[in-house]
Amino acid sequence: MLFRQLEYFVAVAREKHFARAADACCVSQPALSTAIAKLERELKVTLIHRGRNFEGLTPEGERLVMWAKRILAEHDALKAEVAVMQSGITGTLRLGTGPTVSTTAGLPVAAFCAMHPLARVKVCSRLSSAELVRQLRDFELDAAIAHFGPDDRESLELLPLYEEKYVLLVSGEHLVSAQPTITWAEAARLPLALLTPDMRFRQFIDDAFADCGAVAAPQVETDSVASLCAHVATGTWASIVPHTWLTSMPLAPGTRAVRLVEPDADAQISVAIHAATPGSVAARAFLNVVAGLSLDEVFPPELPERAAVQEHAELPKPRALPEPAVLVRGAR
Repeated sequence: MLFRQLEYFVAVAREKHFARAADACCVSQPALSTAIAKLERELKVTLIHRGRNFEGLTPEGERLVMWAKRILAEHDALKAEVAVMQSGITGTLRLGTGPTVSTTAGLPVAAFCAMHPLARVKVCSRLSSAELVRQLRDFELDAAIAHFGPDDRESLELLPLYEEKYVLLVSGEHLVSAQPTITWAEAARLPLALLTPDMRFRQFIDDAFADCGAVAAPQVETDSVASLCAHVATGTWASIVPHTWLTSMPLAPGTRAVRLVEPDADAQISVAIHAATPGSVAARAFLNVVAGLSLDEVFPPELPERAAVQEHAELPKPRALPEPAVLVRGAR
């Protein structure tokens, strides 16, 4: 009963609305309100400011909701651990990625599924770094692959994956003549399509422009790297994307990549899970699998030749599944 009460309390804190929380928990609103009131009596503290509508958590509620989330997460981890002992990892890994690393997540996911063929993976690939960190800390995600800054490390365990470089994408030669490199200062003078300012990748780009005394004023902003590539393909704009997209996604005909220099900027891409122990079984298994990959070799910083075929890192071989039992009619 305690876990149900905590689940209702967390739902109200998340939805900030009693009716929506009740719908999320598949119970009636009176049943939800009664369970939370009972929890408050048992804890001898008021958790929620009540009026005609939800008016927020009390200071005690703000502190205790984190304990409630942790208890529910540990409860789920306990059940997952039992399932692992019985049949291996069979649950769903909730993986979040930033938009610029959404394509590179395929290799870690493939390695994880090869090692744990009964597991499933749900990938959310349009989240900002701040939202990824929040969902990890609130146990709404099991793992995330993104840029993580120094302020993001609290309560998280990080494993570096590879270094991301930046390249300028252009179509044809009317914006940029045929050359292997271009300076950031020169790129700032081009008609640009870039990611929105709330994206961590865009913040790195703005920092690189600032380092050379330039400021970019993009005409087009979007939250999708695929959209950037589509805008470049029209020949009207240039854009800046991670070098990994040259390996993971085919470029439109006539589109080419130019290395950005002065400064030679890069960013560390890492996988993160919650640092709580024992924590999510699926998250820990994912981290262990990813630790065996060499993604810097898969996504080298050198620009690949257009006709070159990029070989992927060798993935763990799938574990052999047991032969299905044969059911003989009439057998006992």
